[in-house]
Amino acid sequence: MNKRILVISDLHIPFHHRDSFDFLKEIKKEYKPDFVINIGDLLDFHAINMHTHDPDLYSAGHELRASRGFIRALEGIFPKMVEIESNHSSLVYRRALKYGMSREFLKDYGDFLGTKKWKWVDDLTLTMSNNQKCFFTHGRSADILKVSQTMGMSAVQGHYHTKFIISYWANPDNIFFAMNVGCLINQKSMAFNYAKNFRTRFIIGCGIILEGIPKLLPMVLNDKGRWNKKLV
Repeated sequence: MNKRILVISDLHIPFHHRDSFDFLKEIKKEYKPDFVINIGDLLDFHAINMHTHDPDLYSAGHELRASRGFIRALEGIFPKMVEIESNHSSLVYRRALKYGMSREFLKDYGDFLGTKKWKWVDDLTLTMSNNQKCFFTHGRSADILKVSQTMGMSAVQGHYHTKFIISYWANPDNIFFAMNVGCLINQKSMAFNYAKNFRTRFIIGCGIILEGIPKLLPMVLNDKGRWNKKLV
């Protein structure tokens, strides 16, 4: 149980990378994960973002309708998946709270997206197949190593699109890992214009934990920005 834990993050549907689903299909075929976690920002909700949004992109309704088709496709790949609460995916509820609307008026994620077996949680702690625990969160700190040390267990997070790294620390009893898993977005989308002048670029990929050992899976792109169809 929990021998092969796949962790994907920051698809920002419908502004995800056009090859991301093919990439995930190939990972499923190669690694056969027995537990799948989307560690946050499944949806972008650009139209209702708390920050500046581009008026030439989708309206909120159009964005949701466009997203549902992609969600169905992703559900076809991973019928069972745990979704971690995050800053973008929670925008509907945050907007409602800002304007004094009770949650009683709102649908659950699964209802308005039409998913059947996906589970939505705030954070998640799992016991891996090596009997060690691992903490999964969207983005507690820019330094995931500090998160791991604070929790006293291994930790994984997304949120930081430019971070794709595994670090380790140890105490007298054990060794722990801390992993950032990058993102799966289309950085050329106007939704990410805020980052066009960043000196650091987004890293496209995800992570997997195999028998308690973390591994990063970069989605290597060719000079045209398309996936090269190879897992490394």
